Amino acid sequence: MTIKFYNSLTNRKEDFVPICEGEVGMYVCGMTVYDNCHLGHARAMIAFDILARYLRYRGYKLNFTRNITDIDDKIIDRANENKETIDALTERTIASMHEDFLKLGLELPTNEPRATDHIEGMINMISTLIEKGHAYHSKGGDVFFAVRTFAEYGKLSNKNIDDLNPGSRVEEDGSKKDPLDFVLWKSAKQNEPSWDSPWGLGRPGWHIECSVMSLESLGKHFDIHGGGPDLLFPHHENEIAQSECASDHKFANYWMHSGLLKINGEKMSKSLGNFAMLKDLFNSYHPEVIRYYLISSHYRSSLNFDDESLDQARAALTRLYQAASLVSLQRSDFHEDSVREFINSMNDDLNTPEALSTLFGLAKLINSSQDKQEQIRYVSTMRELGKVLGLLNDSPEAFLQYGANLTDEEIGKKIEERNQARDNKDFQKADQIRDELSALGILLDDSNDGTTWKKS
Repeated sequence: MTIKFYNSLTNRKEDFVPICEGEVGMYVCGMTVYDNCHLGHARAMIAFDILARYLRYRGYKLNFTRNITDIDDKIIDRANENKETIDALTERTIASMHEDFLKLGLELPTNEPRATDHIEGMINMISTLIEKGHAYHSKGGDVFFAVRTFAEYGKLSNKNIDDLNPGSRVEEDGSKKDPLDFVLWKSAKQNEPSWDSPWGLGRPGWHIECSVMSLESLGKHFDIHGGGPDLLFPHHENEIAQSECASDHKFANYWMHSGLLKINGEKMSKSLGNFAMLKDLFNSYHPEVIRYYLISSHYRSSLNFDDESLDQARAALTRLYQAASLVSLQRSDFHEDSVREFINSMNDDLNTPEALSTLFGLAKLINSSQDKQEQIRYVSTMRELGKVLGLLNDSPEAFLQYGANLTDEEIGKKIEERNQARDNKDFQKADQIRDELSALGILLDDSNDGTTWKKS
């Protein structure tokens, strides 16, 4: 049963063949720790958590590196705004990130290197690039990578180097030999952190960090490199250029990118001010609801977020938990047809929407079966496959009670809204409201006298 992944480098699905049989080396660009995590960050992190979980489920020994960028212009600016040290900002933000990731069920990577722990390696790689004629020390004191020395520049992003124009994504600098060249080492500025180097005091550019951290964790050639869609160009393109020029070897075999998360059609980002902070969402939604919402669409697709998105996800996940609650979890053999169907879906470039449909198929079998042993078998299978997706790890009781803090007045308004939907024959919306309330432990009872409710 061959796994296929969409490779951004070739723009097609390819059979996954690791460099070393039974082993996988994977690098994913992690967080720049200047603020708390939002839903857009979760989209990318969960996509690659699913990938890591599935590779392990299929029996691969996984060496998974996810870095932390703890020195960067944004970090320096934020620390100055807050009138705090960079160390204080990054330590607090890293702790917050770990708390959010733990709630979302992200499994720990094998390695989580921080950029500031790998300055020596960055200096060594930059020195190698200069020696090979791929980089130069400018009159302004910075060191730049000479883009045109790498004939394959643009092979990941499908960009022709002669069509590229420097702009907001490619920093302009009068000391560059070519406007397209990008910085490897920034000369020290007043009141900024710096390290000693052959080119004087300074700090690394952003792109060189990931090349060095992946090299030191996984070697010069590894299997999978992943990240968000906004990293494909220029960050990942630049990683390829500097890494392959330094090592004279192919960098990564498979490049995988998650899709954008949008709010009302616009990219979710802190710069646009349209982001949903995870800590705020956790106040109202079980973390698995957020996870379910993010994997209910294919990881490469663009996903639009609105006010109803998480309510719909909660209602759907509730149906799975309610089915799981019908029998106590016991050891049992698995329903092989469902396992096979699930694997076929996941083998097709991690098709999580289809994989979720397998779980709902099992829920239907649980609800319709009159045989206790069959139900146990179906529940065991559903929970086992759910683990691969990071779902169904809580007890049904804990999940169904999470966030059940609506006032009587708020419940009454929900019931009125549902009744209006029924009057309008919008039965899909009416069912959604009922499921949403059920997810909060509020059970409705319809009779000729109207609708009453009680807490389960």
